[in-house]
Amino acid sequence: MNTEVLIVGAGPTGLLLACELALAGVRVRVVDQRTTPHRESRALNLHPRSIESMDMRGLAGRFLAAGRTVPGWQFAVSLKRRLDFTALDTRHPYALLLAQVRTEALLAERARELGVEVGRGYEAVSVAQDAHGVEAGLSGPGGPVTVRSSYVVGCDGGRSRVRQAAGIGFPGTRETMTAVVGDFAVADHACNERARRHGVLVARLEAGLTRFVVMDPRRIRTPSCEPVSLEEFRSSLRQVCGTDCGIGEPRWLSRFGNTTRLAETYRRGRVLLAGDAAHVHFPVGAQGLNTGLQDAMNLGWKLAATVRGWAPPGLLDTYHAERHPVGHAVTTGTRAQTLLVELPLTEQYGLPAGLLCELLDTLLGMGDVNRYLAGRISALDTAYPPSLPDADPLTGRRMPDIDLTTAAGPGRVYELLRDGRLVLLDFEDGDPHPCIRAHPHPRARARTVTARRNDARSDLDGVRSVLVRPDGHVAWATRTTDPRALAAERAQALLVWTGARKA
Repeated sequence: MNTEVLIVGAGPTGLLLACELALAGVRVRVVDQRTTPHRESRALNLHPRSIESMDMRGLAGRFLAAGRTVPGWQFAVSLKRRLDFTALDTRHPYALLLAQVRTEALLAERARELGVEVGRGYEAVSVAQDAHGVEAGLSGPGGPVTVRSSYVVGCDGGRSRVRQAAGIGFPGTRETMTAVVGDFAVADHACNERARRHGVLVARLEAGLTRFVVMDPRRIRTPSCEPVSLEEFRSSLRQVCGTDCGIGEPRWLSRFGNTTRLAETYRRGRVLLAGDAAHVHFPVGAQGLNTGLQDAMNLGWKLAATVRGWAPPGLLDTYHAERHPVGHAVTTGTRAQTLLVELPLTEQYGLPAGLLCELLDTLLGMGDVNRYLAGRISALDTAYPPSLPDADPLTGRRMPDIDLTTAAGPGRVYELLRDGRLVLLDFEDGDPHPCIRAHPHPRARARTVTARRNDARSDLDGVRSVLVRPDGHVAWATRTTDPRALAAERAQALLVWTGARKA
C-alpha cells in the first residue's frame, strides 16, 4: 500500500493532522492499533485556542453544539481561585466541556468528509527510512502489511512505537505520585460540591455518567500499573471528603501518574512526532489534548507544503523549532502545578504547602497575574520566533480574529482561513479593492485579500499588510507606508514562507 503521509494513531491529534493534510490535497492514511474507537475519555475539554482552531476551519459550531462552555479553568487543583478565560482577547473566552470520545468522533466525521481512510487493528512494528521515503511495517487484521510513504507521523501516544523505531529519546522524570479516576453510572449529586471543596474533580459526562478524580494521601505512592477496585475508590472518597458520594456501577476505573517526558526532537528525517508521542505529563490544567491539537495545526500545512513540493528551504524544520519549546513550557509548567497538588497531600509539607497555596490564591485574584496564567494555559499567548530580522511585534503571535470589510462584504479573519492556505491581508483605509485576486490554480500557496479593518485595536495601529499562516499565526507584518518598501518587504516575506515572490 502506498500513500504520501502515514499517520500512526487515530486520536484527536492524528485525526486533526489527517484533516489538515487532506484539506491541502495530500493522500493520507491513518492507522490505529485499536479495532474500535475509545469508549472512555481521558480528556474532557477544549481550551480557547483549540476552539479558535476549529473556527478557522469552519468547525467550531459542531463542537460547541456538542459540549457545554464554562468561563474558566483550574490552575492546580489545590488552588481555590480559578483562571478567568472571560478576560482573554478572543471570540471564544471559555473552556468547552466535551468528552474526548466526542472530540474524536467529530474529527473522524470531518476526516471522512475529506476522504481520509482510517484503518483499525494495525500496529506499527517497524519504521525504516531512506532518502526517498519511509517503509512502515504494520501488523494488521489480515497479517503483516508494509506501507510505503513519503513521511510517517507518530501520533501513537506516550509509548509510541514510531518514536522508539526512529530512535528518538524521550527523557524526563519518573512517576512519583498517582491519582485515580472513575466514571460511574450512579452517584449522589448532592455531594458534588462537598467533594469539590475537598479537591476532588467532579464532572458530569454524557449518558448520565459522573466522573470523579481523587488524590488520596494514603494512596498517592501506589504505582499506576496497579488496578483500581470500586472499594478502593469508595474508601479514598470517604478519606478525602467524608463521603463516598453514593458511587456505583463503575464504567471505567483507572490510575494515572505524573510521569513527565519530552521527546528530544519532534523530527528525525522523514519521521515526525505529535501529541502524546512527543510529550506526556500529569493532566493538571487539561493541556495534553489541547497541546496535541496545536501540534497538528502547526505541522499540517508545513508537511503538506513539503509533500506538494513548494515548501521553501527549512519550512518543515520550523515544526520542531516552534513546537518543542511549547512542549517544554507545558511539561515544566505542569510539573510546577503537580507540585502544588502533591505537597499539601504530603504530611511533612502539609501546613507550609497550604500557606503557599493561600498565597498563590491571593495572586490569582490579581487581574494581571490571572490573565498571564490563563493566557499560558489556554495557549492564546503562544508566540513563535520571527523568521526575519527587525520583525514587527505582531510576528509569531496569533492573529486576532478581527472584523473586516472586503469587496465580498463584512467578515472576519478566521473565515478567510477555511481552506487552509496562507492569507496575505492588505489593509486599506478607504473602500476595499476586489476581495480575492485571481490565482492560476485552486491550490495556490497563498491568496491576497484587500480589506478595511473594522476595529480599534492599538496593537494593529498602522499595520498595512500582514501574512497570516494557515494555523492562524502571523508570519509577517509591516507598518511601512512607502510603496516600494512595502512591495519589497512583501516579496521577501512570501519568498521565505511560500518560496515564491507572489501569492
